[in-house]
Amino acid sequence: MFANPLGLLTLLAIPAILAIHFLQRKSITLPVSTLFLLERTQREATSGRRFERLIPSVPLWMQILAVLLLAWFLAEPRFKKEDTVQRVAIVVDSSASMTVFKDEAIAALRDKLPSLQGSASAMELTLLPSTPGADRIYAGGSTDELLTSLGDFSTDTGITDPSYALRLARSIVSNDGIVIYLTDTPAETLPYESQLIAVGKPTDNVGFTGISFEEKEGALTFRAIIRNYGKSSATRSWSLLATNGTTEPREFSIKANSFVTIQSAFPQGAENVRLTLTPDAFTLDDTLPIVAPQPKALNLFTATSPAFRSLTDKLLRSLQSTRPSTDAASSDLVITSYDPLDPALPATNAILFVEDPTSAGKYLKGGILAESHPLMDGINWQALLVRETLQLPRLATDRVLLWQEKRPLIFLREENGQRVLCFNFDLRLSNATQQPAFIVLLHRFAESLRTAKVAPQALNLETGQQIRIATAPGIPVEVAATDPSGKPMTTPTSGRAPAVPGFLTISQEFNDSEKVLGSLVPTGDGSVNLLTAAVHFADTREADLSACDESELDAISNTASLDLHTAPDPLSRLWILVLLAALLVAWHFTSGKETGKSVAA
Repeated sequence: MFANPLGLLTLLAIPAILAIHFLQRKSITLPVSTLFLLERTQREATSGRRFERLIPSVPLWMQILAVLLLAWFLAEPRFKKEDTVQRVAIVVDSSASMTVFKDEAIAALRDKLPSLQGSASAMELTLLPSTPGADRIYAGGSTDELLTSLGDFSTDTGITDPSYALRLARSIVSNDGIVIYLTDTPAETLPYESQLIAVGKPTDNVGFTGISFEEKEGALTFRAIIRNYGKSSATRSWSLLATNGTTEPREFSIKANSFVTIQSAFPQGAENVRLTLTPDAFTLDDTLPIVAPQPKALNLFTATSPAFRSLTDKLLRSLQSTRPSTDAASSDLVITSYDPLDPALPATNAILFVEDPTSAGKYLKGGILAESHPLMDGINWQALLVRETLQLPRLATDRVLLWQEKRPLIFLREENGQRVLCFNFDLRLSNATQQPAFIVLLHRFAESLRTAKVAPQALNLETGQQIRIATAPGIPVEVAATDPSGKPMTTPTSGRAPAVPGFLTISQEFNDSEKVLGSLVPTGDGSVNLLTAAVHFADTREADLSACDESELDAISNTASLDLHTAPDPLSRLWILVLLAALLVAWHFTSGKETGKSVAA
């Protein structure tokens, strides 16, 4: 192996040396009796071939030897070291769009990996996903096993920044190793001296992007949005599939980079309901599983005085998925007013208003300050006007949410697992009910109670969406997932929806003593589905394949690899001495011949 193969061009000097020696004519001996006859000898010009036979001589062989030694020295020969390893780390793009080009990715690695070993005795391979914090896909020395692991790996996440994975890959292979980012979209620059292999190509795609539901004349209807990401018009067909039947395919046309909305009635009593499109290269958005949405219902009990009846009626109409209750103790939310003549506070989750039977005081003065709290974030109370009224008895543990100077206007009491939102002024003596912030706060408080309630619900989720579900403590949680056709698949363990479309259920098994938790209706075996969900793909960035393209692996400098895995010729200094000796010998014989000629003359 040569570090500088161009040094071998020095060998071209050998034909030049031979040509010079071919042109040398052998001297002709003319015997004469006396020297005076030399003056009368006349050399006649002769013509003929200019190349004579090659005359072997010591200078010829020394000159050829010198050229060979010089070519060997300039080519910088190197010899393999034993037990050296070339480390290569490959970060594969984990985004969903790579599912279209997985075969191309495997073929590209099969073609490129063997050449990366270079002069090393062996190669150490590491395959990493671009998702931060994910486990390694493969680590070992077999190219075939790496390609098999890549084939089994699911690229199904959203767009991720590969910088973290590339930094980890560089730390694994150190400065002398090779880091490759395998993706479907070329990048201008990559950190940590990483190389790029892009295997994508612009591809048209038509798929579902989302769904909404609406009640019309007592029937549940859905509207699904379809997008064409391509640069040309397309014709597709859609149909609705369920356990109790399938609709006929309905054909539609969609223009380039545009949207189409389809709608239909949701089939009652059906399971595994899904919308399907004519399949294309990107299949994740060609199927849209759906379930009839069913939020957790809040049992609402009202116990305000007649003075707040109109406000209470408005709240009942504005709060969604609520049902009236006649028992305050078993209700999820109680709306009540505080009467100073009967200062009893509710022992359940409640919204509490002050009722001041006395005459109204002056308007409070001073700046209004909202504390940082999830219930208060992003809402504006600066237009609130409040008159001086009676105040609620406040505890040291109460969390004040809104101040006016030193006067607490709204505070939150959390005690014994119950939450009470207290309005520390008479709403009738303020403009609070005309403030958007007031309605937003009430809705947020009600939704926080709904989220914490242990009860069944049905939702339509996106792939990879964070799942927040209330469960009863101390009881095992069972998670089951199926693909759109109902075939079981690997259940997620990260608290998120599956990365591929399908159906998901989360359940707990209750016994008779545990049925008091919420409005649970156990099935025959005591198991309750706390969540029934349909999971669909809706990442429009990953579904858009128009920016995908190819990019070859840049030429990797092998200088560092040669220095690491090979050693220089240990006899290089000896060859220099031999080269000098050959030049001296050639010079000696050449100069001696010239001296001999002059003596003979």
